[in-house]
Amino acid sequence: MAKRENYNELFLFMAVVQEGSFTAAAKRLGMAQSGISRSLRELEQRLGLQLLVRTTRKLSLTQAGEQLYQTVQSGFKALDTGLATLADYRNTPSGTVRINASQHAIDKVLLPKLAIIKQRYPDIRIELISENRFVDIIAERFDAGVRLGPEVGSGMVAVRITPDMEMAVVGTPEHFRRYGFPQTPADLALHPCIAYQLGGGNIYAWELNENGNAVTHKPQGQWVFADSFMEAKAARLGLGLAYVPVELVTEDIEQGSLIRALQRYSLRMDGSFLYYPHRNVSPALRAIIDILKI
Repeated sequence: MAKRENYNELFLFMAVVQEGSFTAAAKRLGMAQSGISRSLRELEQRLGLQLLVRTTRKLSLTQAGEQLYQTVQSGFKALDTGLATLADYRNTPSGTVRINASQHAIDKVLLPKLAIIKQRYPDIRIELISENRFVDIIAERFDAGVRLGPEVGSGMVAVRITPDMEMAVVGTPEHFRRYGFPQTPADLALHPCIAYQLGGGNIYAWELNENGNAVTHKPQGQWVFADSFMEAKAARLGLGLAYVPVELVTEDIEQGSLIRALQRYSLRMDGSFLYYPHRNVSPALRAIIDILKI
C-alpha cells in the first residue's frame, strides 16, 4: 500500500500560493513562518521536485508547482463541498419518524396537520402506527407517542397538540325512540351502551359531572371496542349509546344521524399530547413537533 501523502503540508502549500507569501500565509493560519517554510522544504524533498521559486521580492511557482497547486486546490474544494453536503443532512430534516397513536388521533390530528410535510420536508418518512394499548415507545422503537393528558413516564417530554377535549353521549334517533331519552346520568342504566376497553383490559367507566360532582357509569351492552373511532361507528349502526370525543361525531350530530344526550353532564378533559424521550431529538422529529404543537 502506497504511503499516504501528508495533507497538512499540501494545505500549507496551497495557503502560501493563495496568500502570495510565507508571511501572509503564517498570519492567516496563525502559525510561525519558520514552521511553514520547513514543511514546504520537506514536501519538496519528498516529492523530489522544486515547487516554489523564492526571491526577495516575490514568490512564484515552478511548472510542477503550478500543476500541484491546481490538483490540491481542486481536491480541497471537493472536500469542502462534501462536508457542506453532510451539513445539509444535519440542517435539512430527513429520515424516518415512527409515532404510536390511536386511530382517532391519527385521523383527526396527525394526518391533517402533518400533510404539509409532503411539500415542506420531502425527505421525512412518517410511520403512524395505530394502537390503543399502553406502548413503551422506547422499547418498541417509536420516536414519539400520542396520549390524552400530560401524564407521561419519567424522562419524557409532553407537548400539547390539541385543545381540551369534550366528550359526548350519542345515539341514533331510533335508539332514543326505543329506549327513551336520558335526563340524568342515572338513566344510562336503562340503555345498552358501547364499551371502551383500556389498554390493561379494564372497561372504561364513563366519567360525567353532576352538580359539580364526578359520577361514573359502567357501560352495559353487547359491544366492546378498544378504539373511540370504532365506538362512534358502532353508535351510527344503532348498536347502543357511545361516549366519545365530540369531534368524532360533530358531522353526525349536525346531520341528525346521531343525537347528543346529557350534554351538560359530559366531561371536558385534557386534549392530546405528543410525548417523546428528552434526549436526542432528531431534526425530523423536531420539525414534526413544531408543526403539531399549539
